This record gives sequence, C-alpha cells and structure tokens, in this order.
Amino acid sequence: MKAIRRFTVRPVLPEPLHPLSDLARNLRWSWHTDTRDLFQAVDPDGWQAAGGDPVRLLGSVSAARLTELAQDRRFLRRLTAVADDLDDYLHGRRWYQTHSPEAPDRTTALDPAIGRDETPFPTAVAYFSPEFGVTAALPQYSGGLGILAGDHLKAASDLGVPLIGVGLLYRHGYFRQSLSRDGWQLEHYPVLDPHELPVTLLREHDGNPAHVSLVLPGGRALRAHVWVAHVGRVPLLMLDSDVEENAPGERDVTDRLYGGGSEHRLLQEMLLGIGGVRALRIYCRLTGHAAPEVFHTNEGHAGFLGLERIRELGEPVESGGHGLDFDAALEAVRAGTVFTTHTPVPAGIDRFETELVARHLGERAELPTVPVDRILKLGQESYPGGEPRLFNMAVMGLRLAQRANGVSTLHGAVSRDMFAGLWPGFDADEVPITSITNGVHAPTWIAPEVLRLAARRIGVGRAEDALSAGNPERWESVGGIPDIDVWELRRTLREQLVGEVRRRLRASWHQRGAGAAELGWVDSVLDPEVLTIGFARRVPSYKRLTLMLRDRERLRELLLHPTRPIQIVVAGKAHPADDGGKRLVQELVRFADDPRVRHRIVFLPDYGMGMAQKLYPGCDVWLNNPLRPLEACGTSGMKAALNGGLNLSVLDGWWDEWYDPDFGWAIPTADGSATSEDRRDDLESAALYELIENRVAPLFYERGPEGLPRRWTEMVRRTLAVLGPRVLAGRMVREYVERLYVPAARAHRLMDTDTSRELAFWKQRMRGAWPQVAIDHVETLEQTTDERSAELGATLALRVRVALGELHPEDVEVQAVAGRVDLDDAITDARTSPLKPVGSGPDLEGRWIYEGPLTLDHTGPFGYTVRVLPAHRLLASSADLGLVSLPVETTGETGGVVLR
Repeated sequence: MKAIRRFTVRPVLPEPLHPLSDLARNLRWSWHTDTRDLFQAVDPDGWQAAGGDPVRLLGSVSAARLTELAQDRRFLRRLTAVADDLDDYLHGRRWYQTHSPEAPDRTTALDPAIGRDETPFPTAVAYFSPEFGVTAALPQYSGGLGILAGDHLKAASDLGVPLIGVGLLYRHGYFRQSLSRDGWQLEHYPVLDPHELPVTLLREHDGNPAHVSLVLPGGRALRAHVWVAHVGRVPLLMLDSDVEENAPGERDVTDRLYGGGSEHRLLQEMLLGIGGVRALRIYCRLTGHAAPEVFHTNEGHAGFLGLERIRELGEPVESGGHGLDFDAALEAVRAGTVFTTHTPVPAGIDRFETELVARHLGERAELPTVPVDRILKLGQESYPGGEPRLFNMAVMGLRLAQRANGVSTLHGAVSRDMFAGLWPGFDADEVPITSITNGVHAPTWIAPEVLRLAARRIGVGRAEDALSAGNPERWESVGGIPDIDVWELRRTLREQLVGEVRRRLRASWHQRGAGAAELGWVDSVLDPEVLTIGFARRVPSYKRLTLMLRDRERLRELLLHPTRPIQIVVAGKAHPADDGGKRLVQELVRFADDPRVRHRIVFLPDYGMGMAQKLYPGCDVWLNNPLRPLEACGTSGMKAALNGGLNLSVLDGWWDEWYDPDFGWAIPTADGSATSEDRRDDLESAALYELIENRVAPLFYERGPEGLPRRWTEMVRRTLAVLGPRVLAGRMVREYVERLYVPAARAHRLMDTDTSRELAFWKQRMRGAWPQVAIDHVETLEQTTDERSAELGATLALRVRVALGELHPEDVEVQAVAGRVDLDDAITDARTSPLKPVGSGPDLEGRWIYEGPLTLDHTGPFGYTVRVLPAHRLLASSADLGLVSLPVETTGETGGVVLR
C-alpha cells in the first residue's frame, strides 16, 4: 500500500554527537575529505546507501549505533577536531580579509543599510543564478551553468568573499535519465522533500516562515518560502513556491528546472529576480548580514532583479525609498550591477513576447510603480536584425549592468560581436563586455588520491591552500614527483573508474529490462591497462556527441587495435523537449550496445555530479569537439586536468586560450562559411581519428626500459603544475573581485541620490544634444615628417574642428584612433589618444579646435581617424551611451587617413 502522506522523522542525537548536525547542515562536507570520512565512520554501509549524503545518513542510523558512538572516545576526538576545523573555517580570516586594499573609501552609499564603509572591497555581493550545482545531495542544476555557479559559491567561501547566493528550489530538480531497451532517453522527476535536504527554512523572529509575494494578473498572487543552504561561509537562498497559500498553478512555478512554456518560465524568472531581491532583504534583516553593494546576475534569467531595485529606489522617502525617478534609479542600479553572459548563440537566450511581459509587470500586476514602457525598452531588440516585438533577457541584463563579461577570452570576443548592435558606431572590440575565464573548484573535483600525493610533497595544509588560493609556486612542486608515482596514480584512478563503470552499466541494463543471466559480459567491460577517453556533457547538437561515430569502421579499428587499443566512456543528457538530442543519445547507445565493441565503449545514463566526480579522475584523455566558437568555456576539461587528465579538444572556450602541446592536443577545425556542416564534420572527425591513432595512443603505449611512458607522465606533470593553478575557481573569483566587484562597489558608493539624478540628467542632455555634434575638418599641421614618406617613430600633429552644439568641452572627449589597417582600410589594432581643446572658447562659427600629436608606432599600412565621445567621471566605459561622432569629410581628407 502507498502512504497518503510522507514526512521525515529526525533522529535525536545524544548530546556528545550534537556537532554532527551542524556538520551535516553545512555543505562544506561536500568538498572536505575529513568531514566525509567522519560521516562514513558513523555507518559505512549506511553512508553508501545514502549516496554520501550526511542528512540522509543521520536520518537512517539506528539509535543503538548513535548511543555506541556517543561513548566512543576515539570517534568523539575526531568529531571535536572536525567541528573545530569547521568553526575556524567559518570565522577565521581568509584571502578576502587579508588582501583588501588599505585605502579607505568613505563616500556615502545610496543604500542606508550600508552606511559608510572602510574598505574598497564590497561589504557583500549578491550572486543570482537560476541553478546551483553544489552537491549531488542538492540536485538543483542541469549542466555547466549550475556547476559553475556552485563552484563560484564554494570558491568564494574558501576565499572569505562575503557572497550571498540567490536561486530557486525546484521540487523535481532537473530530471533523472534512464534508457529504454532500444536506447531512447527516458525522463523521471522524483519529488524532493526539502526536509530531507541539507537546507533550513528561513523563519521570522516569531517562528513563522518568512515569505515573499508577487502580484500576478487577474488579482492572483505568487507566494514563496525561502530555504537556506550553507555553502561553507556562503548562504544560498532558494525560493520555493510549493506553499499552501498558492493556487495549484502558482504552486507549480518552481516544480522543475527549465520546464513549462513561456509564461511558466517568465514566472520563474520573476520569482528569481524580483522575489530574490525581496528574499535577500528579509534575510539581511533577520540575520544582520551586510546588505549587498554589488549584484551579480549570472545569465539573463535573473535580470528582473534590476527592476525590483529600481522599484525600491523609486519608493517615497517616507516608505523607505529614495524618491528617485526611473532614469536616476536606473543609473544607481547599473553602477553596482555585474552581468555575466554564458551563451555564444542568440538561441540560448530567453526571449518573451512583449505583451506577456507587459501583462505581468504592468499597472494591475507586479511593479505597478515602474513605467512598463521603460521596462519593455530595456529588453527590446532595437538594433539591426533584432525582433522588436520580443523581450530579450540578456539584452535587459546588459542594459541594467554597468559591467559585463563573457566566460573565456574567445567567448568575450564572440559576445562583443553578438551584442554589438547595442553600441552602434563602435567596433565590436570596443563593446564594453570583458571576459573572465571560468574556473573549477579543485577540492570538489580533485580525487582524494591526487590530494594525498600533493600532500606528501608539500604538506596537507599547503596543499589545501594551493587548491583554494592557487599559489603557482606550490603547484610547481608537482614537477618533482617521480614518474613511477605519477603512473601509479593514473592507473589507480583508471582502475577505480573501471569498477564504477561496471557497477553503473549493470544497473542501467537492469533498468532497460535485462536479467542477470544476460549481463555476464559486463564484468569484462573496460580494462585498467587501456588508454581511456572520456566525453560527458549536455547533448545540444553543437557539442556533437556523435562526431566520433562519423566513420564507424575507423572507430572500431581504434577501439580494437591489437597493440594500441582505446576505450571510451560517454555520458550526457538531452533536454526533455529536444528529440534531436535524444536521437543523438540513441545513436551512440546503439553503437555501444554492439557486442563487438561494448567492452570498449560505454554510455552511462543519468550524468550528474556524483558520476562526474568518478569520471574525470579516471580518464586519461578528455575529449571535447564542439562546433567552434559555440562553446562559451567548457569546464569539464579543466576538471580532468586537475586530476592529471590530458585534453583532446577543438580550440574553443578555455582550451583556445590555454592550449599548449604539454597539456594535450588541438583538433583542427574546418572554419569558413563556405564549408557545409556535413563537410565540416567529415573533416574534423577525420582529424580526430588521425590524432588518436598517430599521436595520442602511441604516446600512451610507448614505454621506456622501466615500463613507463616517460613523455606521457611528463605531460601529466606539466598539466598539474602549470595548467592546474590557471583553471581554479579561486583564481576566477579573485578576478571577479578585483576587476568587477571592487569597481562596481566604488561606483555604487558614489551614487548617492543627488549624483544619480545628476548623471541621469546629464545622459538625457547628451542624447538630446548629440545630433548637433559633428567633426567639420581634420588636418595635419606643420609636422616632423611627410605623410607620403612616414617613418617609424615619426609624429603627426593633428588639428580637428568640432561642432558641439549645446554641449561643452567637459562633456566630450575628442580622440585620435590609429593603428594598422587591413585590405579594406579598417583599423585592426586601434589605439586611442586624446586631443586637447585649443583656446578659451569656440571660434566665430561656434566650432571648437582640438589638437594633439599622433605617433607612428607601426610599420606597414597605417591609418588614423578621429571621433567625439561623451565623457563623464562616472562612466565605466566611453561606449556606455552608445553615442559617437565620426568624420564625414568633404574638404580634401576622408573620414580616415591611410599611410602606406
């Protein structure tokens, strides 16, 4: 019989074991080996059955065992040591506290909850994301975006960065994947009970659950409770709409990740952005946590948070607001907002019909005090090639943020090109989107065996510090590890993977309907002595799961080579609505089911964090073959590298940036618009087979006198010592702090009420007066060289005549832009230099004269032009307003000059 109601009966821990509860509720255990070992000692069999989840473990351990442990002095000493270590971790000074610049910044903050601050570092940063992959015990992620967000929180905790995460609690998570007998992907959505998860309900001081509420069209309301997960030092707030006060439709808003139609997704993103800010305010009020100065929007899904902050600032002073109009509030919000884009293709961005957005954010729904026409303009694709009827969440995210970034150097360039329409008149490389390359949280992804090997070299504490802070000098010590130790480590990890694969493969075939008598072959799947290649990721078409199957006979020959065989472990999920992706999975599964090769290639269903933590360390080579440049970063190869895995990848994402022959191999790409998709796949798959057969496999099997592959082990050492510190999430978070969070906090503090209004008025004046700005004439004065015989190092003296209309010289900057030119006379590596106004006022025709030197610092074709840009001390970029005036000459010189 089935129960009509389910609830969790919590164990009563004996008083000496009370610290176990705190240890279980702080997710630091997910990356702290000593804590996990302690819980395993509570009940080894129960730990395995609980999937390594301390909360589930404590819910199942017997009272007799707890009584026994409460009297076990050795266990209690271990418990005290681990609990003390957690306390030191939570309250001790870390990188953020010891590296904050000493120069005080005491400008008044706009938010009265912040007051004055003594350091340029932000008092707190709010990090919004639609998904967070912290641990398999809290399945609130679908793929790379969520894993990256989880690693960001964990690295921030290790560094002591005062981050607060904000997301949603999905009652069904993403989905669990299994396979039908014929290899078709099946989805399952198990219900998650928050009371069985490592989270705590946020409550008011009177004990009632804290809640946020949004107004919906038709007089409806969307209410949500707030659950808190403690990710080390970082609180993660997750909003949950499955509350009794909601109608059935509203209860289902947080039912599953990336599910439902447009309105469902819109409600999720309203709850994440608008509701998330309200949950944040409640949390800070109840706990005394510092109010965030910086708001980090991780992808466009959370973009509505900026609208809620505009609403807050527009509230009357007597209601706790600042009485700012929309434009002034917008400037205040932009100053402290950072936006990170993760997609290299427009199809990956959420877009809604403008009517749908207007209906949910208009006068009779949420945000009635914010002009809906201004909201719609923030998300409007008002640029060539855009669709003005659609509301683009990434476009809104960029317009609401003063600082933005892509997630690798190449992705930053792709993003600048993709969003260039928002900054008309500027070359793509001047679009104000920078890049910070993603990293991965080493303590989460590194195998314990790798950590122990490092600890033997430099000590446990120094090894843990190197993993979190990324001290390159400590990583270099790996270079002294003997070949035999490196090779034994790799073999041990490969052997563990073989056992894991066999266990999972047997379970998968049982789910597919196979009986035990059919599965004797599983015991011979994979070989710990064979070169092992891993490929695991989501299954959109651009990641090309089946590129390896392009020439199946060639692949079979590689798998079954008599002296240099390879074996491949594959995993990945297709989106439930993506039948094309499911067909790719089925195609791969059917190939792997072939009795001729099934001992050499396997597909493991239900790819997730638990599987990944075994898969990355056990693979000798990590394969990645996306369509370049559609992989924004692709961090799976980083996780393999941290365990000594070598990368075999297309030069895309992070690999384009850090590829080195010491770290692996680059798959050549067939770039060019003239190449068809089929032809490109043929060429690149052939290159992949060629690399594996002639370069990768021979290197693995080429053994010296001692039976060791010397060159291979040297590449493993170089990967660990040189690439290791680069791929750390600690390095990534430090870059966010120094390059984006600190400037955003400073800008936020400058934006008091008067300054916000001043900047908004100035921008309005600039937009109105800009059509009158023009460059009338450009000339070279008496000069040290003749343009026709220009020499390297020579100087040209430029004079420019500019019409400013109603503007003044302090409103603008006049620049010379110079550099090499291509065959179309476009300046390719432009450098700018300011020109200065001459005289105390305009000439008789109202024109201002600007002059300045231009140094010829390049040989070969060289060109220059001039331009006028808005200038204000509070602008983060001269492209901020998207306004620029360029020459349109008719007086002897063209808009630019080329010297050949």
